[in-house]
Amino acid sequence: MTDFSQLGLSPTTLKAVADTGYTTATPIQAQAIPVALAGRDVLGIAQTGTGKTAAFTLPLIDKLSKGRARARMPRALVLAPTRELADQVASSFEKYAKGTKLTWVLLIGGVSMGEQVAALNKGVDVLIATPGRLLDLFERGKMLLTGVEIMVVDEADRMLDMGFIPDIERIFKLTPPRRQTLFFSATMPPEITRLTTQFLKDPTRIEASRPAMTAETIAQYLVRIPSSDPKAKRAALRALVGRDDVKNGIVFCNRKSEVDVVAKSLRQHGFDAAPIHGDLDQSLRMKTLADFRSGELKILVASDVAARGLDIPDVSHVFNYDVSHHADDYVHRIGRTGRAGKKGQTFMIVTPGDDKSLDKVLKLIKMDPEELVLDLDFGAIKSGAPRRDEGRSGRGRSEPRTEPRSESRGGRAPRGKATDAPAPAAAAEAPVVKAAAEPVTTPSDSGTEDAPRRARSRRTPKTANARPAAVESVVEAPVAEAAAAPAASGRSRSRGRKPERAPQAEAVPTAEVTPVEPGAPTARPVQEPRLRQADRRTGAEAAEPAGTGSGKAFGESDVPAFLRRPATTRG
Repeated sequence: MTDFSQLGLSPTTLKAVADTGYTTATPIQAQAIPVALAGRDVLGIAQTGTGKTAAFTLPLIDKLSKGRARARMPRALVLAPTRELADQVASSFEKYAKGTKLTWVLLIGGVSMGEQVAALNKGVDVLIATPGRLLDLFERGKMLLTGVEIMVVDEADRMLDMGFIPDIERIFKLTPPRRQTLFFSATMPPEITRLTTQFLKDPTRIEASRPAMTAETIAQYLVRIPSSDPKAKRAALRALVGRDDVKNGIVFCNRKSEVDVVAKSLRQHGFDAAPIHGDLDQSLRMKTLADFRSGELKILVASDVAARGLDIPDVSHVFNYDVSHHADDYVHRIGRTGRAGKKGQTFMIVTPGDDKSLDKVLKLIKMDPEELVLDLDFGAIKSGAPRRDEGRSGRGRSEPRTEPRSESRGGRAPRGKATDAPAPAAAAEAPVVKAAAEPVTTPSDSGTEDAPRRARSRRTPKTANARPAAVESVVEAPVAEAAAAPAASGRSRSRGRKPERAPQAEAVPTAEVTPVEPGAPTARPVQEPRLRQADRRTGAEAAEPAGTGSGKAFGESDVPAFLRRPATTRG
């Protein structure tokens, strides 16, 4: 065991470490801190939860305590794959650099750039960022990386999984070649080895433990279920989460959509659970993590975005709802418990379709977890699952339509067809329409032409005055009543409705015309409503029969208005 006072740190830094309660350094800290203080590149390989963050934070603070930063030119750069890990690194600087005048800024996505740009303009010593936001601000001209003296890459293998390696290569090329590089990773895939060979100068390789080896403080269990049905998996998860010894825990899923489903299922069954994944708003993610750290939230359902860098020291259980696609992710998942020497338990739910992924995990960790049998009737859970198409209200897809489409939508019936069930608004007037339609079949010169046309475009008028006029004109009403039809048609046209097509009779002296109803305006023989050409022809055919003239000579005053107007226009 190595004490921090033997590592060559300054008294100010040692006091800050003592204030946090730590006196003994972990193996990765004891080997990496002296090499970093000497100015050499470090390639650190250690599992999660071994103190890698303090292994580069403490020497970084000591080396930067002398000197000042210039505006938009940070002196040190720390790259992290996720926002949560970057926020954790910023918290470490806040704890260990409180006795110095060092300044730092956190550059992550999901938050406003205003405060970040303002801090860069003032000048910061340490830049803690995710690759995406860092390059975004650099392309906007908000900073220069030519003054970087120390560059730290944390969780490099996670950056490889997230596709950040091209961004990391570009950032390396933007920094000065004489910088010092501290490179940390839990595993060493071939791509990471190529990256270290290209950008690190004679690094000191430090392996605190065999890569991908799980901590001895973690008890691992395997739970096999006979079905791949999601309902059976959720039932098994609830049985595990409901154990008496579960103080708090993290549930890991492979997909973001599954995270929301599992969190909702746990809440519906009375568990205090909340989801966290990359698609959630940053403020909501930070609040959920804060509630879990403080103990207000018991179960955290997360994707692999939370598998790295979450420094929550007192997590009692980790539940793998899905077997991780990559074996290395399993090591990072269970590394959230059993931290700082405390005991922890992990459970992995395995279905018949997970055999290939399980073999990769067992080959990597080189051990066989103990199998746990749950007292659940999975056959009843599977058989009791409702079908997808059951419980839907309304008519199924295969059920034939038994009523007209217009009635099912509440619309108007097709033209030219009578409906047995008219719309509710016109139900009271339906008998009147049928009664008016019967006289149309009476043989007459004008009725034979208008009957089919009215049958195609008949509408139930709102006023009752126009309907009797149409009926009387068809059955050869008296001339006095037929003369009142244009007046009623004019009133109907003023309301935006089409007038009923009644034959136009010859104008007769006003003295012989009786009003249709008391108070109705009298017809004007000179100014008549405009008629269409078809109505004019109809009116000409329905002229005054022989023998009904007044006996006066045919003069200009007796010519109807619709006949006088065209003659005047041509003249």
